[in-house]
Amino acid sequence: MLERAHLMVVREVERQGSLTAAADVLNLTQSALSHTVKKLEQQLGTPLWTREGRSMRLTQAGQYLLGLANRMLPQFELAEARMKQYADGERGTLRIGMECHPCYQWLLKVVSPYLARWPDVDVDVKQRFQFGGIGALFGYDIDVLVTPDPMKKPGLRFTPVFDYEQVLVVPEAHALAAATHVTPEQVSQEVLITYPVETDRLDVYTQFLTPANVVPRRHKTIETTDIMMQMVASGRGVAALPRWLAEEYADRMPLAVLKLGRRGIAKRIFLGTREADAGIDYLSAFIALAKKADWAKARVSR
Repeated sequence: MLERAHLMVVREVERQGSLTAAADVLNLTQSALSHTVKKLEQQLGTPLWTREGRSMRLTQAGQYLLGLANRMLPQFELAEARMKQYADGERGTLRIGMECHPCYQWLLKVVSPYLARWPDVDVDVKQRFQFGGIGALFGYDIDVLVTPDPMKKPGLRFTPVFDYEQVLVVPEAHALAAATHVTPEQVSQEVLITYPVETDRLDVYTQFLTPANVVPRRHKTIETTDIMMQMVASGRGVAALPRWLAEEYADRMPLAVLKLGRRGIAKRIFLGTREADAGIDYLSAFIALAKKADWAKARVSR
């Protein structure tokens, strides 16, 4: 019979790349782990790995079990953590996944009052997911997904939090700084700075440049908003950001904020959760607080 311990072995051998390293993590001797692997393969009637010197490569059957391990083990681990929290009289940890790079500033202003109101709840933020944000929700790696791109999936719920406009940020001394809006053709002459996200998930591409069959003169990626805005202010390029965030930086740096096209690009931020978690009070409280973030609405309406 397939057991949780077997899934842990499959996952750890794949993570570590060898039986020796996996045995150390699992607190087993190498011989004990080798025996477990051999017994599991005999029990299942098929090899799970092919040996290449000291390293091991998963077979097709092994790949299937690895996928099962990556889906099931986080649920076991979360259940155990929550049971311990209940036993200790604690609420738990709210794990927030981010698919919106510029939303960190928004999140900070929501998390601060949330932590004050819920002193027995911790908050953890994750940005990188093995199976994407939706997969992280289904896999119980996170409890809330902050995203501008909700997907209708059975078992998930997406709550709209606030609307915003995607805009272009240029240096204050830029030739376009006095314009009310920019065209795709004008941006084609620029160095476009974005977060390190695939272009098919960047609104400035999907809703502005690509429909016009236009690409920027050059595309750079930068991880942090502060450095990105410093690059723009120093004339190293232009960047697309939510208006509320762009105007915060424009208040203290030599920057100008322009519409992307005459009509602009309207967007909305959603919080994705599992329907099964609807009864968790501290999760519902976070969503309610996020929806009341008046500062975000004020920025959008400016």
